[in-house]
Amino acid sequence: MIAALIITLRETLEATLVTSIVFGYLKKTKQEQYKKYVWAGIVSAIMVSLLGAWVFTAIAGGFQGRSEELFEGVTMLVGAALLTTMILWMLRQKGRIGALKERISSTVDNAKRAELFGLVFFSVLREGIETVIFLNAVLIASEGHAVLGGALGIGIALLLGYALYKESLKLNIKKFFAISGVILILFAAGLVAHGIHEFQEAGVIPVVAEHIWDINPVVEEEGVYPVMHENGAIGGILKGLFGYNGNPNLLEVLGYVLYLGVIVGVYKKIDKTKK
Repeated sequence: MIAALIITLRETLEATLVTSIVFGYLKKTKQEQYKKYVWAGIVSAIMVSLLGAWVFTAIAGGFQGRSEELFEGVTMLVGAALLTTMILWMLRQKGRIGALKERISSTVDNAKRAELFGLVFFSVLREGIETVIFLNAVLIASEGHAVLGGALGIGIALLLGYALYKESLKLNIKKFFAISGVILILFAAGLVAHGIHEFQEAGVIPVVAEHIWDINPVVEEEGVYPVMHENGAIGGILKGLFGYNGNPNLLEVLGYVLYLGVIVGVYKKIDKTKK
């Protein structure tokens, strides 16, 4: 649930930031007659995203047995790849908001209605499609209340976006994306490990050194999981958020650690080039 909340909060907030900047510029320059094109872009993107969610769910529901495990493994790795791309892309963006404002200014001043529609449409659609894939990965990784968490994340992001538009809230966007970025990197590492597990279940990758440790508390006689068990109250949250696994095999651990090592290396390289 928490992982879904953070993902949808970040994705929706990014989309609302773009739209709030557009609305703010139109209001400031007294060109509010263009608002209808912005709303058209938002509504169209949401409709296409919902259609994408329906298609994705329909396809996922058609798999069984080994094909289902393969599909889930691919979904995990694609989700991890998209998360990684998004986070690293954000790290490279210096002065992104300023560049966005310049683009909006040029588009509106030149009365490019179709371009204004396209700017908003593709900004919202990108976040929508990414959210669909991420939430499906969360649903596979943990059976918690992912839908509820996703709905809460969207609701909070919309409230924050409205408050930013009305200038009644001062939010350190850079710090927010930095903190959420760290959490999502750990979540992506968990997706990589879980993806490896799914491919092992399908027999594509061999299981090497099964259960190199097992710190899961013993399940109680009534079938109730202890709180720190990977399926328990706290362990389940850690599993959904960071990919916590109480009894992983060697390849799952290697996948998790190697992913984090590569990301840290790339981050340092990007940080060095920005200085």
